[in-house]
Amino acid sequence: MVSSDKPNPVYDIRISTVAPGFISGHDAAQELSTMDLAMKLHYLRFVFYFPSPAFDGFTILNIKESMFNWLSHAYIPCGRFRRSDSGRPYIKCNDSGVRIIEAKCHLGLDEWLESRDDSRNTLLVPNNVIDAFSAMGFIKLWAQAIVGHYPAQPLTMAQPQVHARNCQSLNPSPDPLSVKRVDPVGDLWSTSNTSKLETFSLCISTSELIRLQAKICREKGERKISPFECICVVIWQCVAKARQGLGPEAVTICRSDMRNRAKGIITNKSQTISLVKTDLSVAKSDPMELGLLIMNQAVDERMKIEETIERDDELPDFLIYGANLTFVDLSDVPFYEMEVRGQKPAYVNYAIDNIGDEGVVLVLPTPKNCPDGKMVSVTLPENQVVELKSTLKEDWCIA
Repeated sequence: MVSSDKPNPVYDIRISTVAPGFISGHDAAQELSTMDLAMKLHYLRFVFYFPSPAFDGFTILNIKESMFNWLSHAYIPCGRFRRSDSGRPYIKCNDSGVRIIEAKCHLGLDEWLESRDDSRNTLLVPNNVIDAFSAMGFIKLWAQAIVGHYPAQPLTMAQPQVHARNCQSLNPSPDPLSVKRVDPVGDLWSTSNTSKLETFSLCISTSELIRLQAKICREKGERKISPFECICVVIWQCVAKARQGLGPEAVTICRSDMRNRAKGIITNKSQTISLVKTDLSVAKSDPMELGLLIMNQAVDERMKIEETIERDDELPDFLIYGANLTFVDLSDVPFYEMEVRGQKPAYVNYAIDNIGDEGVVLVLPTPKNCPDGKMVSVTLPENQVVELKSTLKEDWCIA
């Protein structure tokens, strides 16, 4: 929340709804895949900041009209979650629409971005429950609708595969290590943390990434660790030191999976969810060995997660992001390629809400007006943040 001792720069907030012009039909429904259910407690939050020429001469009525046409080609997200007689959630395509939040602000764009107070974004932005690549496809469709360009076919969701329910085993397999089972949430898809979490961001330039690679790889011949894996190694080891060597011995790595990505399809299966674990002390390990572990020993657990959910008649509730310290590679998501009336965003804020206590590290592209490299957003229990920042600066000269 915004600190109470600071005046709120956002005011005159108004809420309304825009529904699609397309009528999806009587009792139309969209089934959810098993991975949709596995990820249902996590919420993605995007805020795109555009320079004023992008909307010069545009009224709120113009914006709503463009959304009316946009949602006719992306009507599934306009539905509402319901439960079947078996208790399995699905989307009822009842064309209820999407929420619009209008507001005014005392600050100009430059002033707002200079403050770096990302918590204010939660004042304005509702959430969505699809993966980042699918969400970007959904949002970019609106930018195209503004200038009258529409896809040949509406956006659709990946059709769930039919899974036969397994009989309850007397010795069921344990849950995959990449997930954390939580108490049943019912229809309130939210959980609470045992620790207060804090988020901070780092900008790591290309020259700094090259320096990190050189320091990690040293005299290791042709074996190279990618920039993303270097970031994972550095933060994993520094978190272990911040925790006084008390883990984490296991981390989760989430990366794009192009094999399960198709244009115009909304899906939660288009990223890998891989587990990396070690029996060694992460704080004392050779960084190169940690990098090779991430490169060569990561085990994709998506199938195990699906099997775990499908074998349980109660459809258990899981956290994936933050069940372990989780690294999410979003560096290829085209946040800054979205264009509205010839203007690209000056900045994009991206976050994942409702995560576990182990924390999440997002590796993102940098804005166009910043040096090449990676933006890194780190969310951890607040009692670890100061020590982590100190270790990053002392061991790796990252501040």
